[in-house]
Amino acid sequence: MVDGLIIRSSSIHAAGCYTTRPFKKGMRVCEYAGPRFTKAEADARYQGRDITYLFSCGDDGFVIDGFGTAMFINHSCSPNCETTDINGRIFVVAVRDIAAGEELTYEYNLHDSDESDADCYCGAPVCRGTMFSQDEVERRRKRAARQARRLTGPGAEN
Repeated sequence: MVDGLIIRSSSIHAAGCYTTRPFKKGMRVCEYAGPRFTKAEADARYQGRDITYLFSCGDDGFVIDGFGTAMFINHSCSPNCETTDINGRIFVVAVRDIAAGEELTYEYNLHDSDESDADCYCGAPVCRGTMFSQDEVERRRKRAARQARRLTGPGAEN
């Protein structure tokens, strides 16, 4: 367990990571650590599984298989943390002062997923309703529009 953090029930999703002490804005809260695989290796390893704790890192196509404290940090559309890559290591960093007892959250910004949806249950007033990144939401919207045009355009079956 990481100093100052505890895992317990969460209203966002099953279990969450909570602070037992305050964290100042800019402080590293924990590291998203674990073995690294290529995306292809991870896809093969987790084929058919509904839940994974993979975290994309860098531009080289590697993911971190994070089975540690950080895997319990839930998504929020109004997070109190963010992730940052420092020399190839992924850290969760406070984006504001965090009081003892708060649940830690960061924006997942999911992308490149085979999942059709990634519903968000964060409860934030600004909730987007999805854990997908804005870029992924836009990519999926455009793909759906292209498919709809193919189905309804000239030459489409009626």
